[in-house]
Amino acid sequence: MILTVLFYLFVVFTAIQIIYYLVFSSFLFDKEKERNSFSNVPISVIICAKNEAKNLQEFLPSIINQEYSNFEIVLINDASFDDTLDIMESYQKQHSNIKIVNVENTEAFWGNKKYALTLGIKAAKNDHLLFTDADCKPVSKHWISVMSRNFSQKKTIVLGYGKYKKENKLVNLFVRFETLLTAIQYFSYAKLGSPYMAVGRNLAYNRNEFFNVKGFINHIQIKSGDDDLFIQDAANKKNTTYSLSKKSFTESIAPKNFKEWFRQKRRHISTANHYKNKFKFFLGLFFISKVSFFLLAILLFFFFSWQIILPIVLIYYIVQFTVIGFASKKLKEPVIVFFLPFLEIGLLIFHLSIFITNLSSKPNHWK
Repeated sequence: MILTVLFYLFVVFTAIQIIYYLVFSSFLFDKEKERNSFSNVPISVIICAKNEAKNLQEFLPSIINQEYSNFEIVLINDASFDDTLDIMESYQKQHSNIKIVNVENTEAFWGNKKYALTLGIKAAKNDHLLFTDADCKPVSKHWISVMSRNFSQKKTIVLGYGKYKKENKLVNLFVRFETLLTAIQYFSYAKLGSPYMAVGRNLAYNRNEFFNVKGFINHIQIKSGDDDLFIQDAANKKNTTYSLSKKSFTESIAPKNFKEWFRQKRRHISTANHYKNKFKFFLGLFFISKVSFFLLAILLFFFFSWQIILPIVLIYYIVQFTVIGFASKKLKEPVIVFFLPFLEIGLLIFHLSIFITNLSSKPNHWK
């Protein structure tokens, strides 16, 4: 009797997972959008940097050398104590379209990236804003052009893809898989009219959207979430779109080890506690059903008829491999699909350990 109940639960959780992956496939059939009348709109590229002197020297030229006729670069020095400001000033002397916002810590907003970003947004001369990080570089010289052409009179928020550079390290494989899976989710949710997050490494929006929700005021005291919590406030099915063109991608250096990645993901996952209830429900259901799928599959293989369980597991993997395989191709993430079962189980354990750790202590701020 108990095994029968567990079997039916297993079928239900498998069905939930398959439905999720079919939903995730919705964005895969989009074609690259045609250029529109907003293609040459003036753009302010905003980069907030805290102790990023080395990264600015390496990656800022890729922004400066963008092939776009009308853009400025707003560099925000968020109370750095290295040579970040000096590097910014040296580039400003060479390029007239660079503006520097030097932020000093205040008692009320000590170490708060959102405070620094707010000052940068207010200082920008253009209404259309494009955000990235100091340790990111566009994969092409047409990044600004391709991201900006997604703007229209109705579409005022553009979600981009921020990938990580491929390296021959195990942690790199996990980071790129987790980044791919996250992108699959937020692109598909946006496609279905329920945008819920973005990545600050590659995000654009009209400044009016920022002021319409009073900026970051609803979550100013939360150290993270300048991207996804802002999207929670400002984005909807009418004003949000996304770019899937390879030329619109940015690329970052992945964390070098699991300890560094663990620290980074603690901040990101803790932010999800502040999502709207409907998103917490659907994201939570995806995670819980996946954990339950694996636990029940293992249990039933030993104590139920494996001839019945195996075909169900195979159907799950066929659907998953198909969706993630096409997504990997579309988002230019090679090799990942070949290690899918190993990566999936490892990522589940990784996320569970972060969840348990966050219950006992709060993660640190962004730098």
